[in-house]
Amino acid sequence: MSLIDIDRPSTWRFYKNGMCQACHGGCCTMPVEVKWDDLLRLGLVDESDQQAMKKTVKRLMKEGYITSYRQSTGLFMLSQKSNRDCYFLDTKTRLCTVYEKRPGVCREFPSIGPRPGYCPCFPKAGARD
Repeated sequence: MSLIDIDRPSTWRFYKNGMCQACHGGCCTMPVEVKWDDLLRLGLVDESDQQAMKKTVKRLMKEGYITSYRQSTGLFMLSQKSNRDCYFLDTKTRLCTVYEKRPGVCREFPSIGPRPGYCPCFPKAGARD
């Protein structure tokens, strides 16, 4: 089995149904840009917050949910833990804690991303390839 490097999409594996059951959350260590609608679905903002965007961005940064906001694209960068895990990834179970409300980019992965159709799948210990 070849070594998978999250930062080198050329090493990723072709995605097949069922891969996620044996994965350790490789895609959940990638930076995630989200839209306003994603923040709404996650319950981090409400409609009225959009009227005071600068104040909302400042609050979200202070609370640790985002690291930046680009007004030109309308995209927010979700925070990551010091080990690169997504803010919403459970460290022990390696499962998404907001799966039903997860951002659109997460819902569409691996159809979109640095290498569409491929996944940085890290098999769990003892999982068969």
